[in-house]
Amino acid sequence: MATGAELLALLPQVEALARRAGDLILAVYASDFAVERTADASPVTLADEAAERLIVPALQALGPPWPVVAEEAHARGEAPEACPMFWLVDPLDGTREFVSRNGEFTVNIALVQDELPVLGVVHVPVTDTLYAGVVGSGAWRVTPQGGRERIGCRTVPATGLAMACSRSHGDEAALARWQQGRGVASRLAAGSSLKFGLLAAGDADVYPRFGRTMEWDTAAGHAVLRAAGGEVTDSAGQPLRYGKPGFENPDFIAWGARAGA
Repeated sequence: MATGAELLALLPQVEALARRAGDLILAVYASDFAVERTADASPVTLADEAAERLIVPALQALGPPWPVVAEEAHARGEAPEACPMFWLVDPLDGTREFVSRNGEFTVNIALVQDELPVLGVVHVPVTDTLYAGVVGSGAWRVTPQGGRERIGCRTVPATGLAMACSRSHGDEAALARWQQGRGVASRLAAGSSLKFGLLAAGDADVYPRFGRTMEWDTAAGHAVLRAAGGEVTDSAGQPLRYGKPGFENPDFIAWGARAGA
């Protein structure tokens, strides 16, 4: 297992790796790229594949012999099984946002320890903004100029909850049922793991998600949110855990400073 000090020492290397992957993604983003489909009909581009080819061996070269579970490798049947300590990688989270060219896609890299994410980096290539966190040590938003701003979940304002929701996914009927009577005052639509960043930075309060997601979609944002004082639970209120069979998530609720009600 890794100590907090060891995780903090790893964080700058993971941040730099996410930025390098983002540069590869932007090179494809600026081109006339093609879109293919995986077996489950999800879109995939050269950007997904190029970023993953960079990230996986780079994580393996960091030193600790932790397995790397990455989206495209898993789709090819090549990902290792989960273990007590492993990396979870989505080289391009928000491929639909990438294809529609709205800029709301991210590079997600997380480290899972004992079924919970303990380190996470979410990089937004288009804005060159990065969210990073180590549980127990804190969370930061890193600017394109390299400035590090410590971030944290906010106290819910008296006006009510600001609810983050997916721009391209999710069950709208289930979302409408869930928010009834919960004091939701506003909704913010965003793609990819940006929604976790909104909660971690105190720009939103809750993100309910109904519908299929995979562990690599959520682990990095979940780690940043935990580091910022938030939490993610399943619909029964239990912590969302990682290393599940098939790496598939149940419905979940991500919360800022206020626990689920």
